[in-house]
Amino acid sequence: MDHHHEDHDDGHSHDDGHSHDDGHSHGVAADADRRWLGLALGLIAVFMAAEVVVGLLAGSLALLSDAAHMLTDAGAIVLALVAMRLAARPPRGGYTFGLKRAEILSAQANGLTMLLLAVWLGVEAVQRLVHPPAVTGWPVLVTALAGILVNVAAAWAMSRANRSSLNVEGAFQHVLNDLFAFIATAVAGVIMVTTGFTRADPIATLVVVVLMIKAGLALVRASGRIFLEAAPPGIEPSALGTRLAGLPDVVEVHDLHVWEITSGEPALSAHVLVAEGGDCHAVRQAIEQLLRREYRITHSTLQVDHAGGDPAVPSGGEAGLDGADPHCTDPHGAMYRPAAT
Repeated sequence: MDHHHEDHDDGHSHDDGHSHDDGHSHGVAADADRRWLGLALGLIAVFMAAEVVVGLLAGSLALLSDAAHMLTDAGAIVLALVAMRLAARPPRGGYTFGLKRAEILSAQANGLTMLLLAVWLGVEAVQRLVHPPAVTGWPVLVTALAGILVNVAAAWAMSRANRSSLNVEGAFQHVLNDLFAFIATAVAGVIMVTTGFTRADPIATLVVVVLMIKAGLALVRASGRIFLEAAPPGIEPSALGTRLAGLPDVVEVHDLHVWEITSGEPALSAHVLVAEGGDCHAVRQAIEQLLRREYRITHSTLQVDHAGGDPAVPSGGEAGLDGADPHCTDPHGAMYRPAAT
């Protein structure tokens, strides 16, 4: 009878532990992602250069802000492409998970640059509201309409990539916000052409700023949760612990940790105590099946012990429900037990 299992060949099963059928894929799919991202990058770079020229000639802050936003779009896509290559490298040296979190660094950089750019554009827009400069309406309108088409094409190309990656999603949000920005700029162009109201240009810029702040905060918050190893969205650790403790023969679950290695790759570790006479292997397999089926967690490390005395426990401690557990590395963490019947 097995009293103690720290299963690195079973508890952290590599046959399913590294399955990426949950939407976070590499290999061929990653190559396809790079092609779609490359297409979007080409569209954005060419149009951005033309927009800067038109914006300077027309004196439009809205066009220049759109061009600046497109520059961050291009930067976001470049970071995404670089991070995808880094994440695909196999683990080596001290990087036992490889460089999978490179994409989270990229996503956080995308969010921060969007917020910084929004501050600068907001200040410029307020100044132009107070002292509106002369703006030529027709170039603004025509360029904005062309920008809408370019961003629709770029957004479509990026939607074909794997958006379960926070990195790709971050770059996609850049492009999507730029699409909304061009719509606001086109409306401003129509107003300036028909009424001569030049303050429509900085007002459109402020609309862009609001969109940028919203998207930037969402990216920083999502990437920050991963850096702080918070539970993935949609998984409540206390509910998960209670669910595991309710499985047959489980008498206690503690030292429970659930986090994301990178976006789309949740991981879990836990110490599970099994009733005397219970089958530790069967309990471990039941837990792994539950994690895969209901929580899509395929990376798990489970330490499974019987709840009574353990002959493998060194002197000075005894594993059990009523005594100190020398295997527990988080003695102040929550403990989950079956509901009283």
